[in-house]
Amino acid sequence: MKLAFLFPGQGSQKVGMGKALADAYPVCRATFDEADAALGEPLSRIIFDGPDDQLTLTENTQPAILAVSIAAYRLLDSRGLRPAFVAGHSLGEYSANVAAGTFAFADALRIVRRRGRYMQEAVPVGEGAMAAILGLEPDQISLACTDAAQGEVVSAANLNGGGQVVIGGARDAVKRAGERAKALGAKRVIPLNVSAPFHTALMKPAEARLAPELRALTTADPRVPIVANVDAHVKQRAEDAIDALIRQVASPVQWQAVVERLASEGVTTYVEVGPGSVLSGLVRKIHRDATTVSFGSPDDLATVETAIANRRSPIADA
Repeated sequence: MKLAFLFPGQGSQKVGMGKALADAYPVCRATFDEADAALGEPLSRIIFDGPDDQLTLTENTQPAILAVSIAAYRLLDSRGLRPAFVAGHSLGEYSANVAAGTFAFADALRIVRRRGRYMQEAVPVGEGAMAAILGLEPDQISLACTDAAQGEVVSAANLNGGGQVVIGGARDAVKRAGERAKALGAKRVIPLNVSAPFHTALMKPAEARLAPELRALTTADPRVPIVANVDAHVKQRAEDAIDALIRQVASPVQWQAVVERLASEGVTTYVEVGPGSVLSGLVRKIHRDATTVSFGSPDDLATVETAIANRRSPIADA
């Protein structure tokens, strides 16, 4: 009957996210002020007021989602709501590490801004693509990618569970792989509006640039175990958590395996901490008897507290 906090990744952003938290709670307002100071610019203004085309720039999106997630996390923490495990989807793994105390919030903001820039610069705009494939087994999707590659990169990028796998790579190879997946029985192939083919071998240049910067961070062993995207293993040492973030850049996000690992560790309640409810929807498809709630605004707080209280028993978290 354990509790896990999950932190969302890129794609969950929207203008105005986190503003109600900042208006209602000083701990959240202080978090956004800290983000502005760390980056030397008013990130919170872009988060709260837009414009949308500024928020959706990868180098703004990544610190923006991190800031909202940590503002929400700090409010939960201030109310004594603490998880047995944390995990995050792609960018969200940085939020998970901040929550676990692996490295400082200010350092995380600066490094995810560079992460976004490095990932964008690894592949010129228009040369890469990603697509979600629905209703086809991962081994069949792997076959479709192999058949379609023709010397180009295309591979699974997010193994999200619930019959959803995102592929990424060179634009034409992704298109060919999508067509091959349909021929193999996929229900739908949905091109994604993203700026680069994240979590594929085309991100190796970004990984090489980011690795020394991650290794240079001041770190501490996580206070809370982190289940990593790259291998769904529990990370309890700082060096292992950092290594997982480095490998994550050009490796697929094993989200289904992450949730299955959390379930095997006794997690029954998942709180998605930050904007959106994408991860809650994925968890419900993977761990069907779990309780899932999202926390991104003051209106969600009572529901979260009730869900956490209801999972408790005399042996909870034993």
